[in-house]
Amino acid sequence: MNIHRKILFLIILFMPSLLLAEGMTLEQIAKTRAVTQVAISPDGERIAYVRMVPRDLSREDDGGPWTQLHVIGPDGNSRPYITGQVNVGNIGWKPDGSAITFLTRRGEDNARQLYSIPVDGGEATRLTDMPAGVAGYSFSPNGDQVALIASEEIPSDEQRLIDKGFSQIVYEEDWRPRRLWTLSLNDDDAEPDMVEIFGSVQTVHWSPAGDRLAVVVTPRQLVDDTLMFQRIRIITPTGDEIGRVDNPGKLGQIAWSPDGAYLSLLATESIHDTREGRLMIASGDGGDWTNLIPGLEGHVWNVDWLADDEMIFVSHEGTETRLGRIAPDGTGHDTFFQHDGLIFSSISVASDGRVATVASASEHPGEVFVIDDAEPTRLTDSNPWLGDVQLARQEVITYPAADGLEIEGILFWPLDYREGERYPLILAVHGGPEAHYSNGWLTTYNLPAHHAAAEGYFMFYPNYRGSTGRGVEFTETSQGRPAKEEFDDLVDGVDYLISRGLVDPDRVGITGGSYGGYASAWGATYYTERFAAAVMNVGLSDKISMLGTSDIPQELYLVHYLTWPWEDWDMYKKASPIYYAQQAQTPILILHGDADPRVDPTQSRILYRYLTLQEDPPPVRLGLYRGEGHGNQRAASRWDYSLRLMRWMDHYLKGEGGDPPPYRIDYGFDSDD
Repeated sequence: MNIHRKILFLIILFMPSLLLAEGMTLEQIAKTRAVTQVAISPDGERIAYVRMVPRDLSREDDGGPWTQLHVIGPDGNSRPYITGQVNVGNIGWKPDGSAITFLTRRGEDNARQLYSIPVDGGEATRLTDMPAGVAGYSFSPNGDQVALIASEEIPSDEQRLIDKGFSQIVYEEDWRPRRLWTLSLNDDDAEPDMVEIFGSVQTVHWSPAGDRLAVVVTPRQLVDDTLMFQRIRIITPTGDEIGRVDNPGKLGQIAWSPDGAYLSLLATESIHDTREGRLMIASGDGGDWTNLIPGLEGHVWNVDWLADDEMIFVSHEGTETRLGRIAPDGTGHDTFFQHDGLIFSSISVASDGRVATVASASEHPGEVFVIDDAEPTRLTDSNPWLGDVQLARQEVITYPAADGLEIEGILFWPLDYREGERYPLILAVHGGPEAHYSNGWLTTYNLPAHHAAAEGYFMFYPNYRGSTGRGVEFTETSQGRPAKEEFDDLVDGVDYLISRGLVDPDRVGITGGSYGGYASAWGATYYTERFAAAVMNVGLSDKISMLGTSDIPQELYLVHYLTWPWEDWDMYKKASPIYYAQQAQTPILILHGDADPRVDPTQSRILYRYLTLQEDPPPVRLGLYRGEGHGNQRAASRWDYSLRLMRWMDHYLKGEGGDPPPYRIDYGFDSDD
């Protein structure tokens, strides 16, 4: 790159905000920061939070984003505690509020350890030295002990063999369980004591009374087990079982009441429910559970306690979220706070009832808010330059599906929209399908809505049937019927936008990841006449081999297909995009991490091969990201993805079409920059 071009690239990437007024660029998306975790101090005076900071490839090595620790003081001002090239996570507080606790890997650490840093200043102190690292922790109420989740150390004889090259994988047999340990913090020479408990430990929660722990366990440390078979055990600190909560199916967050009398849990009533989202209550001794809000047309994804007799929770309802509150007997259910367009993603409650939360909006990614007297106050601004960027109009719309079912979605309008003109459309399909889009910040490296709008596109995010946010019945409408009405809903949404005179029917593209990648492959094959371009990300193309190569076969069976392939080969075959490869004419860009355990990259290779073997194949390209899994994490592969996505859409929805554009990418800087 010549010096003038290099300077221009750096100016675009880091120019002062006063010069940014023409819509969002891909460079700006790549540098966007966001708050991802929040933890309020026990006395409510301070708020610790984690800010995600993407790497700057012009001056840093490739890798995932940095995660930095900041603290908001009693004066409402934020200051950095641990920043730079660091990765801090699982933040919390010591029970007396004297220090912030977190997991990280520093210095000579071989794996992540538990650290604390004094709130009044000073260096961070390592509290553990677990050979395999710490996966989770919980302090006793008096702070004298900490419960730890960690795997056992690999025996020395096994490690010597591994070092000699005997590192073979014995599939689904050589997993190592996560164990529960307790460590005394009063003795610098104390060693962790392992607590005997059956299964592999996922989370631990020390009760406020200090006499018991709620431990979430699975039969094995395999992904399928962690998705479908998490169960709660109530034990003493020495491991004696007091009781258990045998919830069916998926399990989310759990939380003790301040007096330890109750345990709230986010779970399912049926093992076939696609997503944990029912607010349950159980005794602190375990036993039966009760659904506190039966019939809720939403999904509860966060819960905490305001007092002994009152919970607060985040309920996702449609495209919005609501902070609700309720008593443990189910009475007093009302709305604590709700404001359309403010999307809550987590909550943390102090002993005085002060609530800290992470929330996004159409104008910004996740930021820290505090709620006093049911009024929210924003405390952070991670991207001050966004205030000078022209953002797209963002609108929640509803439309009828072919069978009359009402479908919701979020539409981004072109910045240059003029009444009466039709524009190209990029259809953005979420994964899952047990997920949904909320009316907050939706622009990401793989779904760059604000940039697409700046380039003259509509971008539409539909919550098709099977999505969460509308209750159990809505999520179950697609079970056992893959690629039927659920994907017809997508085309019905496109037709709705065409009928409004907004979209050019000949310039419609489709993209998405995982199940959204499946939808993109379906759009490029079964619905090929409806889509002029497709970008498939970590998607599936052959239902039969997908179930046989995925790490979640039980989850796929129990909450998606409801039948095994050998029970209905025809359903699996006809729900596979490769079955329709012969008719495909949609240009498709297929992108996949080559280390994806969820949707094996063979799914992308199979579709690529089937399409290229046709007598009259469509334009097709396959790109594999080395070492990436189910979605890209490294800055370089994210940047490459963004550029390839938009170039493919531009070429086939706005450009000359025909053969694919050159496969090489101009990244805007040279490898030796």
